[in-house]
Amino acid sequence: MRIGFNGWFLDQPYVGSGQYAHHLWRGLAAREDLTCLTFGPTHGDVVVRLRRWGPLAKVWYEQVDVPRAARGLVDLLHYPYFASPLVKTCPTIVTIHDLIPLLFPEYSASPAMKLYNALIALAARRADAIIAVSEQTRKDIIKHLRIPGERIYVTYEAVGEAFHPQDDIVVEVVKRKYGLGDYVFYIGGLNRHKNVQTLLAAFARLRRQLSRPYQLVIAGRAHSHNARVFPDPRPMASSLGLTWAEGKDTQSVDVRFLGFVPEEDKPALYAGAAVFVYPSLYEGFGFCPLEAMATGVPVISSRAASLAEIVGDGGLLVEPTDAEAMATAMLMVLKDTDLARSLRESGLRQAARFSWARTVDQTIAIYHRVLRATS
Repeated sequence: MRIGFNGWFLDQPYVGSGQYAHHLWRGLAAREDLTCLTFGPTHGDVVVRLRRWGPLAKVWYEQVDVPRAARGLVDLLHYPYFASPLVKTCPTIVTIHDLIPLLFPEYSASPAMKLYNALIALAARRADAIIAVSEQTRKDIIKHLRIPGERIYVTYEAVGEAFHPQDDIVVEVVKRKYGLGDYVFYIGGLNRHKNVQTLLAAFARLRRQLSRPYQLVIAGRAHSHNARVFPDPRPMASSLGLTWAEGKDTQSVDVRFLGFVPEEDKPALYAGAAVFVYPSLYEGFGFCPLEAMATGVPVISSRAASLAEIVGDGGLLVEPTDAEAMATAMLMVLKDTDLARSLRESGLRQAARFSWARTVDQTIAIYHRVLRATS
């Protein structure tokens, strides 16, 4: 079995699609029962050089260059992100991580983005099979793309090997690096749907009830200056009466914005937190709360979209727009050591249910199923 793998996201390990592509590609490449050929714009087994430039380059690569290069070379082509070709040259599978571009209009305001979303939605309907990364994503695909459920398979994602309980010395070194004391932690995007504004409102309520100082530490950065998609959280903090600073400045403020943090620091930043809070309005999977549970930190998550499915009983679940409930949950964890310990234990058990090896096995089973159906 010769599998073609679209490697567009392989050099972008800091985004969800990149994490999925990297771990799946690595697992496929290690298998002896198949051959995995990577099609990439700059690297891979087959280098598919971009023949267009500007805004059409990626579209042309996805829709023309890769299918043309794969013709006669592979038995099946896998696009590990939402952009499969409209015209297939061989059986094709696409992985859909979420439907954020379709469900949140601010992400697709321009005519070009609307046209691109219409193109990839139509192409997904023509794929031989679709992989969804959660049951929630599968339901969304059925509802919004009107694709029959029998063509959609769920394979959960997982987290990297670095995310596990950390040595105390390692945690202290990283905390000193960033000048951190006791803190509540959030890491992730600053996109509007990540709902950081509700976390700030919840922390403003919490601060008035704490007998000892905690900081809210927010790691992550905006990927554009589009305020509709990436609203600036700093004026939000100020409007709530919260003092804030950026980088490694001081422990005296209420909120610290760390910006981008290196991958190697993330496990210790999770493990050093008193509690991790993830208020997102929508996730197709939810890497960050799973990473947090895997490192053994108590987790509070919104129950929106797939998050209740992924977090399960490994954390406390709250309504994403209820700042009071979020503040109450944080206060409970910070004041009740037994609850915090119980959440650490249940989070570790929940995180252990997810495995990249299982993802690879399930994906290969889908390859065989599609090839049998199309032969």
